[in-house]
Amino acid sequence: MKSQLFDRRSFIGSTALVGAGLAAQSAFGQSSGTGSKKVKFGLIGCGGRGNGAVKNFMDACKILGLEPELVAVADAFKDKALGVGKKYGVAEKSCFSGFNGYKQVIATDCEYVLMATPPAFRPVHFDAAVEAGKHCFIEKPVAVDPVGARSVIATGEKAKAKGLGVVCGTQRRHSLNYLRNKALIDAGAIGDIKGGVVQWNGRVPWVKPRQEGDSNADYLARNWLNFNEMSGDHIVEQHVHNLDVAIWFLGRFPLTAVGFGGRARRVSGNMFDFFSVDLDFGEDVHIHSQCRQITGAYGRVGESFTGTEGACYGGGKLKGKDVKIDEIKVDTNNGMVQEHVDLIRGVRTGKPLNEAKRIAEVTAVAIMSRMSSYTGEMIRLNDLLKNEKSPHYNYACGPTALDFEKGEVELPAEVAPIPGKPDERFVDM
Repeated sequence: MKSQLFDRRSFIGSTALVGAGLAAQSAFGQSSGTGSKKVKFGLIGCGGRGNGAVKNFMDACKILGLEPELVAVADAFKDKALGVGKKYGVAEKSCFSGFNGYKQVIATDCEYVLMATPPAFRPVHFDAAVEAGKHCFIEKPVAVDPVGARSVIATGEKAKAKGLGVVCGTQRRHSLNYLRNKALIDAGAIGDIKGGVVQWNGRVPWVKPRQEGDSNADYLARNWLNFNEMSGDHIVEQHVHNLDVAIWFLGRFPLTAVGFGGRARRVSGNMFDFFSVDLDFGEDVHIHSQCRQITGAYGRVGESFTGTEGACYGGGKLKGKDVKIDEIKVDTNNGMVQEHVDLIRGVRTGKPLNEAKRIAEVTAVAIMSRMSSYTGEMIRLNDLLKNEKSPHYNYACGPTALDFEKGEVELPAEVAPIPGKPDERFVDM
């Protein structure tokens, strides 16, 4: 076997990056039918990821020779909405707040809507945006339960019928090195993938203590990252990236999940500190999904796969057979910008991307993994997405996005799930 080790510089040297001028000229000339270079967009969710999404979208527009204009923003909290609005020159009257503020953004003349709210809100916000005829960027994951995942799939079909573009926040699918390794794998560079490990090991990103005067709804919205009802737990909210790579590289979804996990260090919310899940992809192929949020422990984020003819590390080193693939073109080495380039270009050339079904199904895989770890059961993906007779099919987390719109919500207990049941042999000991 010959080792194929690609560093970023040599990789770029052998791959054509489409420059901003060339991209704008080829994609948006007189034949584009768009007329104006102005691109109006709105933002729902003004936290760190929302701020990042605005910058990514604007950078994408610049690459394409377009003029971005942020016309409206919304957040549960007024100060956050005003902060982003001031940063990007949005009029105060177009900075909306409250759990209904997303409706006001969607009601403007924006063409695109960027959604960076907590995952629990995304199915409802996505449906409203598509109903209004907006092209959408939805951050991953797109749901926290099977009901939400199926809702996103259904909304994605409505978007397709309307010719709307939908791109999600899985930037690895738009990143040069990952695209190349996927092409090499498809061409047989490492043979058939027989197994692998996907990991996201780090620390708890942040905790937001309850502030004086906060309602339950306010507290949950501020501290959403630490409640599984809001984020899906970190296996869904964060590790979904790595699960997506496994599904992408293998070209199919896992059939079942058997997992476990626990909580030892967390100081807020009701989530696990760690997960370990066996994903059965059929044909004797298993992927080990492993993620952890514990400070001071070993940290690694990435994917590795072993094939019959070699091995691959996500978007990094690949060792295997020499194969030929077509040249891969990207506009930027930043996948978080490239995904917006791909969204806008698709819309403006009349070939809109629609990633809704794929990201909803990947999100369901992460939810399946969490449910197995919480309960100790083997969970089938089919029982979340297709089998209406399954007790898991209609499982829904609460409070829901619509509950927040109605007013105060019930606060979930800040206690992590305990799988299984007490062993009766030792109850009275």
